Amino acid sequence: MLTSKQQIVKRVFDVVFSFFILLVLGIPILLLIGIARFNTNMSGLFSQNRIGKNGKPFAMYKIRTLKGINHKSVQEIKDFETDFGRWLRRTKLDELPQFFNVLKGDMSIVGPRPDVAGYADNLQEKDRIILRIRPGITGPATIKYKNEEEVLLKQKKPQKFNDTIIWPDKVNINKEYIANWSFTKDIKYICASLVNF
Repeated sequence: MLTSKQQIVKRVFDVVFSFFILLVLGIPILLLIGIARFNTNMSGLFSQNRIGKNGKPFAMYKIRTLKGINHKSVQEIKDFETDFGRWLRRTKLDELPQFFNVLKGDMSIVGPRPDVAGYADNLQEKDRIILRIRPGITGPATIKYKNEEEVLLKQKKPQKFNDTIIWPDKVNINKEYIANWSFTKDIKYICASLVNF
């Protein structure tokens, strides 16, 4: 588990890095939100309820990529995805507004991805260590499962495959990340994300 000093170092880096990113990319992000608004005929920026540090729910920001709302299955997401939205999701540019979440203190640059209710908030015993830190924009599990949607689409029972294979693996990866955290590793994960996405 991260010490108090390590958490301070991590938080200072998050704030400085996110401020710089938003300073440089603020106008492009607004432009992408505007295009998404035109492309989907809905608000270009939207939020999803996710589980954060200590199991506290928060609103995670994204650029809209789908027409309509409340699409739950992977196939429904594909059916309602716009061409522009598909490009945003493939390049991960739809995640850029989450730097605002980092500044707010909801998220970190690197950490376990925040999940929807029913997963992270249901972690038991030693697995709940994942909820002791802020969820991240990227991280080792995110990098490993960068093509998660494509993998799930190939399964006959995608929900079962996620719940029995992918989710438990993510939990183990995230526990390992927290147990062996270092600032150097966080930098490596950020660089790996830039290269792989």
